[in-house]
Amino acid sequence: MLTFTSRRLAFAIPTLLFISFVIFMLLELAPGDPMSQLPLTVPPDVRDRMREALGLGEPTHIRFGKWLWQFFVVEPLHMIDAAFGTGFAAEQQRVISWQTRSPVMDIVLQRLPQTLWVVGLSYVVGVLIALPIGIYSAYRQYSLFDQLGTFISMVGFSVPTFFTGILLIVIFSVKLGWFPSIYDTTLVVNSWDSFVQQLRQMVMPVSVLALYNAAQISRFMRASMLDNLHQDYVRTARAKGLTERTVVLVHVLRNSMIPVVTVIALGVPQVFGGAIITEQVFKVNGLGQLLITSIQANDLPMVQTLTFIFALLIVVFNVIADVLYGLLDPRIRYD
Repeated sequence: MLTFTSRRLAFAIPTLLFISFVIFMLLELAPGDPMSQLPLTVPPDVRDRMREALGLGEPTHIRFGKWLWQFFVVEPLHMIDAAFGTGFAAEQQRVISWQTRSPVMDIVLQRLPQTLWVVGLSYVVGVLIALPIGIYSAYRQYSLFDQLGTFISMVGFSVPTFFTGILLIVIFSVKLGWFPSIYDTTLVVNSWDSFVQQLRQMVMPVSVLALYNAAQISRFMRASMLDNLHQDYVRTARAKGLTERTVVLVHVLRNSMIPVVTVIALGVPQVFGGAIITEQVFKVNGLGQLLITSIQANDLPMVQTLTFIFALLIVVFNVIADVLYGLLDPRIRYD
């Protein structure tokens, strides 16, 4: 297992380098200019000096190399300095956002708690709801519970999140006044009242995303359980006198989780990418909204960093999913 994990991590390095090069070149060749938003009264020589200050006057391969060095070396050193009070990266230049003129990673770390609070929690809630629903729906196939769960899952998967979000706002904010319609990102949780307020403003966005995530995962869980419930090893386990609970929750569930683990693991990067539409509806200043505003402002350093972080998370959780295969299914060996 350790050898396999080491090989996968070693293979991930050239993969990430290739992904970073593709992202950099796609954004490099994309139309748009960060100087286009400047007033027309700005003289051309001032524009040229501003382009040089942003590093736009250097060759493409030089800027790509500097960006890699800043992302993989300078930014981790700055995080170490902030955590332990060292001075390893005191003289190193960081990746600066063209839009805010602030370090990119500082802005990302400021937005990250909002994404984790709302989108991250909704994903956890969605998984916790989806797994038992999928298991019981498969075990009680064609029952009333299965048909009701199938209907709700199809509705949750088919209806767009922006429609569900607006519908909840109209019912629970406008009509009933139970929950706030706008997420207050400036709220500081330092008392019981502020904690309750934080929970109230999280209810609707978390519910919208949890319903969408649960609808997808529960369908995968149900289909995987149905495939395994009729296998020969299940009949053998029952013939040996094992209880139905042991057969379903130990033998069948363990093998059924293999494809579901892939779905869950690859869905985790979406948490950090943010549910862009839902964040726009409820005004959550997460990473998804940050990516949209950066694209609109032609802020290439921010867009490059965010897209590469999402790609990095996908590669990492792919490795985690492969490792979990061996833990869930003893038939899988990595020797």
